[in-house]
Amino acid sequence: MAKFLVTGTAGFIGFHMANAMLERGEEVVGIDNINDYYDVSLKYARLNEAGIKREEVDWDKIVLSARYPAYRFIRMNLEDKAGIMDLFSDEKFEYVIHLAAQAGVRYSIDHPDVYIQSNIVGFFNILEACRHYPVKHLLYASSSSVYGNNEKVPFSEEDNVDHPVSLYAATKKSNELMASTYSHLYGIPATGLRFFTVYGPWRRPDLAIFKFTEAMMNGMPIQVYAAGKLLRDFTFIDDIIGGIMAIIQKIDTAPPPSLMNIGNNRPVTVNDLVSELELALGMKAVIEYLPMQPGDVNATFADIELINTHCKFSPRTNLTTGVKRFFEWYQEYSRRT
Repeated sequence: MAKFLVTGTAGFIGFHMANAMLERGEEVVGIDNINDYYDVSLKYARLNEAGIKREEVDWDKIVLSARYPAYRFIRMNLEDKAGIMDLFSDEKFEYVIHLAAQAGVRYSIDHPDVYIQSNIVGFFNILEACRHYPVKHLLYASSSSVYGNNEKVPFSEEDNVDHPVSLYAATKKSNELMASTYSHLYGIPATGLRFFTVYGPWRRPDLAIFKFTEAMMNGMPIQVYAAGKLLRDFTFIDDIIGGIMAIIQKIDTAPPPSLMNIGNNRPVTVNDLVSELELALGMKAVIEYLPMQPGDVNATFADIELINTHCKFSPRTNLTTGVKRFFEWYQEYSRRT
């Protein structure tokens, strides 16, 4: 059993990551600030699924999971440097999986200060903690958004990423530079994971698959940008977690490179996503087409040769199966709420 810090465990990817580690028998400390960027009920529902009761959650308080004996959760801000330092000092983590961040491309246009605090200051605090209380490896979430509007596809880790088109993307690129500098100066082993358009059960409600499903189920039109022709490399959550787990399984004997894509490697248009939703829901969507939004990119398309070569990872879930599984979860979650 190894001890992992997983940040963002009330969030979409962090929730799935913590559960996967716990099912494997590892010890996990999870942190999240449970901010109100979207409905906190979904965040608490994720925590509850992992055995963390809402009524027990309070700031800087350790909560024990009723489901996993090796899981402890602490509500904490990444910007709280003293708190982060104390946590690392007390726990002596072996590995850190840093998934917490202020997400959302469009939200970053109107709320830039939130991204600087969470994604820059917060990540700096994680790096400082890893510097003063060394860990065996730091894995952290980057994003396909760093590629901007690269015309060359698929996107490779070797591509130029100097032209992000949103502040969110700029913060993720900054994280990569910061991690590289800390690795060089202080010997911190760190790997940035560039995720591509992640979807699946427990997804955030502010992104396409959730918004489209909710609108269709309520007889409302869906808003589709750029005539639905934007290409997205939709990657099912199980494949994201599977990729991270494959890296972790080899992390001691074959340390991963500093940057790795984790994507589906099969981009489709947003119109294709709508068609899959219509099939899963058994109804036609009423579509309202809108212009392309600031901060959006024309395409995302992951080159996954590096991760495949390193740890034999390949995604397994096609869009038809993934959309069906998301809708099954959505129906169950809607019944409970």
